[in-house]
Amino acid sequence: MDEAKRLLKDSAAMRWSMMLLVSGIMFGTYWFQDFYSGLKPLMESQLGITSSQFGFLISMTTIANVFGMIIVGGIILDRWGIRLTGIVFGGAAAFGGLLNALGAGGVLTSDPDSRLWIMVVGRMFFGIGLEVSCVVVLRTLVKWFKGYELALAMALNVGFGRLGSTIGTALSPDIANNNVAVAVSFAATLIGIGLLMFLVYIIFDVRLDRQMGATAGPDEDEQFRFADLVKLVTNRSFVLISLLCVAFYSAVFPFMQYAPDLLVNKFGFTLNLPPEGQLEVMGNAALGNAMIFVVFFVFAFAFTLVPRYLKNATAKVASVVLIALLFAGFLYALRDVLSLWMVNGPKVASLLPLGTILFTPIFGSIVDSKGKAANLMLLGSSLVICAHLFLSVFHSVVLGYLGLLALGVAFSLVPAAMWPSVSKIVPSNRLGTAYATMFTVQNWGLMAFFWGIGKVLDLTNQDVVARLHEIRSGLEAQGLDEIAIATRMQELQATGGLPIYNYTVPIAMLVGLGVVSIVLAFLLVKEDKKVHYGLNLPSNATKE
Repeated sequence: MDEAKRLLKDSAAMRWSMMLLVSGIMFGTYWFQDFYSGLKPLMESQLGITSSQFGFLISMTTIANVFGMIIVGGIILDRWGIRLTGIVFGGAAAFGGLLNALGAGGVLTSDPDSRLWIMVVGRMFFGIGLEVSCVVVLRTLVKWFKGYELALAMALNVGFGRLGSTIGTALSPDIANNNVAVAVSFAATLIGIGLLMFLVYIIFDVRLDRQMGATAGPDEDEQFRFADLVKLVTNRSFVLISLLCVAFYSAVFPFMQYAPDLLVNKFGFTLNLPPEGQLEVMGNAALGNAMIFVVFFVFAFAFTLVPRYLKNATAKVASVVLIALLFAGFLYALRDVLSLWMVNGPKVASLLPLGTILFTPIFGSIVDSKGKAANLMLLGSSLVICAHLFLSVFHSVVLGYLGLLALGVAFSLVPAAMWPSVSKIVPSNRLGTAYATMFTVQNWGLMAFFWGIGKVLDLTNQDVVARLHEIRSGLEAQGLDEIAIATRMQELQATGGLPIYNYTVPIAMLVGLGVVSIVLAFLLVKEDKKVHYGLNLPSNATKE
């Protein structure tokens, strides 16, 4: 390529640096999306909320988006461009995090109901910012990586988000230390840091646009027209992949919010780790646990990227073997710490997003080089059925582990194949609206199941709800404050003094979503054979 015409995005180092910068906001928002899951028992004991109220709070992430806010955001993205849209909606997510921190800490009011509503409003603002920010990031990756390693870049970016989910789920009880507000404030701060990283990215985005002779927004002939939205919803392939998005994510994201509590109640796992036997960094066990997850992520990067950029086949194999040996040594060195993790609810639940950290980049690389995206979506949907059957019907701890692992693999397969496939179905100047439409219909399912699982859990465990309320009221009558109540109820839980929830019915509902997902994936494969979008072809291959 003529050096005078070389663009910033033609440099692999620059492309991946931009991916890292925009992944900061993915990490922070995904942490905030899922960190409450590790706090559900603590929120019940300290704040006195029920499973239904917990589900209601979590479901409010979706409320504005159910009514089309993400589509509005996608239209805004197509009109305003990446930079301004990212600032506005990233700021909304950060503001929502701030409101959650103020509500959890009782800064604005001490009334329990008012505090919950402040958190609900904050969750609404966060949800608006979360989803549109994700669309902005996807559109950014297409801008920098289309024609290069697009599927791999999207997969690694998803990996950063899953890393946030993993650490947020696993470490929120450690960070909280029996005080919900501490964990909420920390999570809100991470969103702010991600927004600052996006502001740094903007500097390079401006330079790229100048090189390409572009402005901050799209040209006039690329402006959004409602006729284009009509074209999207009348495109059978787009409709199928959007419905698959709804069914699949509704079977995964809501489950993640309840997984730690399920493992504590169904399999008798611990809620908090004992102080002894943990890895400490600078005298802090939570920081030590976080570093373990970061090292896991580094190994995931290494497994995917190092062999890819080696030209010699022998060198590729040798690099994989070396990385595998180093990884095995890392696991062996931490065998005592990890043995504690494997009987802890939040840590074991984090296997779900942790699996995506390793497998999503690998599957993304496969989609880039080998294709088969539609078939991988079919396989991932099948794994969802197996996973939820293992976790709902059976009472074997081994099958519980396998269910979480299967769901983690599925959660890697489907996104790694789905999101790059959309760029084959939809023209690039409509991707903002297309992704936004998919996120909108996805939120319909999420809202129903975030709240629905909690509601069904309460309805099928009315005696448990009544008994927990009775115990907490008795402790309040003794004059104990919120933190003391939470500490006492955790002591009762550890000694079997609290009643346990039966999760069979709520999780069995998700098996049905797996069945719907596999049907939609099959129809998508069938449709692609007719219209030849090339969903099963490698990223850079010519359509059939």
